[in-house]
Amino acid sequence: MTATILVADDDAAIRTVLNQALSRAGYEVRITSNAATLWRWIAAGEGDLVVTDVVMPDENAFDLLPRIKKARPDLPVLVMSAQNTFMTAIKASEKGAYDYLPKPFDLTELIAIIGRALAEPKKKPARLDDDMQDGMPLVGRSAAMQEIYRVLARLMQTDLTLMITGESGTGKELVARALHDYGKRRNGPFVAINMAAIPRDLIESELFGHEKGAFTGAQSRSTGRFEQAEGGTLFLDEIGDMPMDAQTRLLRVLQQGEYTTVGGRTPIRTDVRIVAATNKDLKHSINQGLFREDLYYRLNVVPLRLPPLRDRAEDIPDLVRHFIQQGEKEGLGTKRFDVEALEVMKSYAWPGNVRELENLVRRLMALYPQDVITREIIEQELRSDVPDSPIEKGGIRSGNLTIAQAVEENMRSYFASFGDALPPPGLYDRVLTEMEYPLILAALTATRGNQIKAADLLGLNRNTLRKKIRELGVSVYRSSRSA
Repeated sequence: MTATILVADDDAAIRTVLNQALSRAGYEVRITSNAATLWRWIAAGEGDLVVTDVVMPDENAFDLLPRIKKARPDLPVLVMSAQNTFMTAIKASEKGAYDYLPKPFDLTELIAIIGRALAEPKKKPARLDDDMQDGMPLVGRSAAMQEIYRVLARLMQTDLTLMITGESGTGKELVARALHDYGKRRNGPFVAINMAAIPRDLIESELFGHEKGAFTGAQSRSTGRFEQAEGGTLFLDEIGDMPMDAQTRLLRVLQQGEYTTVGGRTPIRTDVRIVAATNKDLKHSINQGLFREDLYYRLNVVPLRLPPLRDRAEDIPDLVRHFIQQGEKEGLGTKRFDVEALEVMKSYAWPGNVRELENLVRRLMALYPQDVITREIIEQELRSDVPDSPIEKGGIRSGNLTIAQAVEENMRSYFASFGDALPPPGLYDRVLTEMEYPLILAALTATRGNQIKAADLLGLNRNTLRKKIRELGVSVYRSSRSA
């Protein structure tokens, strides 16, 4: 039998487009411009699936959805909205919608979703507390952010392990917190641990806890992050920096749902949702022998890549308004960015991503007395944030070429060697690794193996230098006079 699709939207053009597209796809279509008619059809038992806009002249679809789910719980409802925020996607999921589509939408995708919904109807209603609706943990209406909202909305009521990737400053922990705060584990704890910020020999103890006397200095039993996160979410940030021994322990937790403390013998059952994050190419780390392949596939059940801010520049005005509102609550005064200032910000590359943008807005609110932030102010601030190019300064020169020129010449030859094809993926990390090794080795040689002096010479934190020496396998130079 031909399925009947009920369409409700107050935009005549959208009703016409949907009517034509769905009819061509072989469905019977009934269209209306208001919620009252839609509800009358549903209450009469008509229709096999509903496609509805959120905002209609007589009633909001989010107010209608609970009545639909009560009267006909197996009727799939697809919600469309031009109000493309994180909360719109979450409300659609929480109110029982089968799926959410931001406007403008892709007709091919819509028809595919309808096919899946009719073949295997789903409903996952859950209560969204009123106090949760006031905040907006994620900001942006770009297509890239819409896809993230949709993925998160689908994951809220599951315990699937999530792997979040993206550059530093894109908001990986913010996404993990949103998934927890609006999900089924919202009443449990959210515990975060950054692998790069903890000495490698202490990571296992931090994660799994230790028994008294397990190692020198362990004067009493200590709980680990798994125990602290019981019943909630454990966020493993910078997972690519986890040492191999700890990776093996983590794999056992994911496989068997239990762990032992450091120095302990009794397995402890655990009930935690794992969300991992990294700014590294873990497949490249696997090839280097730095990350377990079996652990990667256990963690990468649902991959979610966050876009850099330069790829969603249209979200910058919304983000700026959001950060201004936060600053106002903190007593930083009131500011407004003029249109030209925002245009300059949209054309900037933002190497530090959303974190850099937030810091800029807060700095401007605190330091500038003007009520309106102008283009000139933004240009001055962004220039002061960007170091002079080594090429513009003449660069570090050895022979006839600067390092930058030598690298450029080498990379041109490298790309040319592939003809019309492209090199294997992961090129950025590979080039950086090959540049880092000789640079660190040269600095250690010049300082006769003194890591403190080498770190100062390179402009690195000493712990960061030690970490890179281990990762890259640099042989530390020591003279006969070195201690």
